[in-house]
Amino acid sequence: MGSALLVVDVQVAYVPLIWRGEELVARIANLITAAHAQGVPVIAVQQTDPAETPMAAGAQAWQLSPGLGLSETDQRVEKPATDSFYKSDLAEVLATHNVDTVILTGVATDYCVDATARSALSHNLNVILVSDGHAPRADGDPDAGLTPEQVIAHHNAVLKNAIHPGGQLRVVPAAEVFPLQDR
Repeated sequence: MGSALLVVDVQVAYVPLIWRGEELVARIANLITAAHAQGVPVIAVQQTDPAETPMAAGAQAWQLSPGLGLSETDQRVEKPATDSFYKSDLAEVLATHNVDTVILTGVATDYCVDATARSALSHNLNVILVSDGHAPRADGDPDAGLTPEQVIAHHNAVLKNAIHPGGQLRVVPAAEVFPLQDR
């Protein structure tokens, strides 16, 4: 069994709206480069909304950020909901690569990243949540009075400490992700 780098919703429409979007794209691009170097599959998930909407398949806003540096061999998975597994072929794609651990990055922390982490655990997968590899909206969660930094810290802590009957979740900074894979 092995790992796959899962990049959730780092799409043209979202990058300008998230906290430190370009910085996040650069950090994820470095992870993609490291994954390629180590032969770790890269799977990019895209929020896909109905036709005639800004996030419809093929629309400019729907495209993955070019700053990620994805290759033609990296796989793409379309999803219709916050949970990347819901009504998508993500589970099947991971199974074809014999994946038991997903290295999770993307946007938004408090929506699709959180939902995908929890769902991955329910699919009996282990999760390495990249602690500095996800971000919320640029204004954090104003309804809850949380800054972007607080949203990230909260979700890193909650997910790390969640009790779940499926896989295990570890929270690891980007700089330490691939050294962990070598052990």
